[in-house]
Amino acid sequence: MADYETIRAGQVGARTLGIDEGLRAHMNKVYGLMSVAMVITAAAAWAVSGLATTTDPAMAAAQIGDKYLTSFGVALYASPLKWVVMLAPLAMVFAFGAVLNRVSAAGAQLYFYVYSALMGLSLSSIFLVFTGLSIVQTFLVTAIAFAGLSLWGYTTKRDISGWGSFLIMGVIGLLVASIVNIWLQSPAIMFAVSAIGVLIFAGLTAYDTQNIKNTYIAHAQHGDAEWLGKSAIMGALNLYLDFINLFMFLLQFLGNRE
Repeated sequence: MADYETIRAGQVGARTLGIDEGLRAHMNKVYGLMSVAMVITAAAAWAVSGLATTTDPAMAAAQIGDKYLTSFGVALYASPLKWVVMLAPLAMVFAFGAVLNRVSAAGAQLYFYVYSALMGLSLSSIFLVFTGLSIVQTFLVTAIAFAGLSLWGYTTKRDISGWGSFLIMGVIGLLVASIVNIWLQSPAIMFAVSAIGVLIFAGLTAYDTQNIKNTYIAHAQHGDAEWLGKSAIMGALNLYLDFINLFMFLLQFLGNRE
């Protein structure tokens, strides 16, 4: 009987150790995918901004404030094409779930990277509005806050799964308010949306991190490598969106406008 209990305890311990090691590798993959996507987004935004603006007034096709736009910049920021650039990432992220079910993990990863490049194209306009220094400073503040929130979500013993429905409803409300404010141009609504947005995506960062961890633990014993690969990509997408939105809302407070 004692031998049986010893063997059983050893089996449980080995299984737990396997899950811990697998979880560590899984989370490293999630953060790695997210980091690559962030680099792609930043590079795309910087490159597109460079192509869209010029410091030579003689080469400019238009001027916005103290920024001179090239013909490409005019087409991107001052024509109906801007709506396509603005809404294309939203369409791609809504389609992500369907794509994930139809393609391999490698295909889903490529789709994620293409999406992050398109997001960089969409975000390139921030270089017209805010100074480069304030963008870098806000990015660093966001990175520190994100790391702390994600670490808390990973290590806390508190079950925060109940936050999900409330936070998703908050995101929908933010989206509706932001669309309405495109026409109203109300500073008060913009301030409220930014403040609430920071709180909501701070909560989502912790929630999504814990959810990624719990999802892996629940499915790790099945050993489906393809499913786990896609799960890591979906987790990376969720954390990527949390970071991007947290950064954009903080930029409204911390960014110095041109």
